[in-house]
Amino acid sequence: MTKQPDYLDGDEQTVVLVMTSGPSTPARCATPFYLGSVLAAMDADVHLFFTMEGVKLMQKGVAEGLQAMEGGKYLIDFIRDAKRAGVTLHVCDPALPGYGLDPATDLIDEVDHVARASDLGDLMLRGDKVLSF
Repeated sequence: MTKQPDYLDGDEQTVVLVMTSGPSTPARCATPFYLGSVLAAMDADVHLFFTMEGVKLMQKGVAEGLQAMEGGKYLIDFIRDAKRAGVTLHVCDPALPGYGLDPATDLIDEVDHVARASDLGDLMLRGDKVLSF
């Protein structure tokens, strides 16, 4: 009898996706939300952490007008799909001032947490998988 791989054992795993890509590289922006949605549907505890230019994706008005490819879905639709699937969205507070963003007024409603860099460290240390985009 062969043993089932550990990742199929039914235990929830924590996956952290670190998003540093932003509006200047739209082709890189949809996949983390799509992958996060798929993983959440597979019962993973999924966290997307936005830092560097990635914080711009959480700015009101940006994702509504951004497509990963011409004629494709708008990024806001990928974000909302991820939220419906149970993905948690974190935005790096120390990165916001560099882009002139005020966490109280400039972020989309889908953001779950405005977080410190140490929060990312905690997520990475307790995560079973960490990927970056």
